[in-house]
Amino acid sequence: MAGTRRKHESCHRPRPHAARPRGATRHTSGEEARMRASPDLAASQEAAPDLAELLARVARGDQDAFASVYDAVAGPVLGLVRSVLRDPAQSEEVAQEVLMEVWRCASGFRPDKGSAMSWVLTLAHRRAVDRVRSAQAASDREYRAALLDQTPAFDEVTEQVEARLEREQVRRCMRTLTEVQRQSVNLAYYQGHTYREVAELLALPLGTVKTRLRDGLIRLRDCLGVSV
Repeated sequence: MAGTRRKHESCHRPRPHAARPRGATRHTSGEEARMRASPDLAASQEAAPDLAELLARVARGDQDAFASVYDAVAGPVLGLVRSVLRDPAQSEEVAQEVLMEVWRCASGFRPDKGSAMSWVLTLAHRRAVDRVRSAQAASDREYRAALLDQTPAFDEVTEQVEARLEREQVRRCMRTLTEVQRQSVNLAYYQGHTYREVAELLALPLGTVKTRLRDGLIRLRDCLGVSV
């Protein structure tokens, strides 16, 4: 698409003063009025130049010729662009870009490659497709940004993994304790009971519970590799 954009911007020419919005009424000269009033006189005049000839004149900077080209192609251009974009406002904008490209790049038309209308409509289709791709790329960027917002930060993930590994290691080390040691540690340090409550729950003397807790904590410390 970047290549296409460079191609669009490679033609440089000032905006034509004679170009007018679609639907604007041209002022009719006295000669034109007489031709309309007299069919015989109109028939005797030279036939109007075709679109290819008009484009050749536009390439030489003829603003009157561009006004005629504008009238001839504005409708088909807008129709084609709207069939691609669907959005009326964007279609109007892109159609105007196409018509200005016709003014700037008329010298790029080659009659031996196809008709003038086909050349103009090719420009229109290319512009419309570029706009669709640009909109899709913007949508994709927004989607990726939204996904990043929902993804936990690296530090958060690291902490979660470390905490999970530590819990697994503690459970593994707990299995190395004797039954009384494991029950004592679990009641005192994981369930929050006092030493006396642990002794009552296990139906053991308070001194025995304290000894089992001390021995169990020393074994856990050695298993977990905690230095004192």
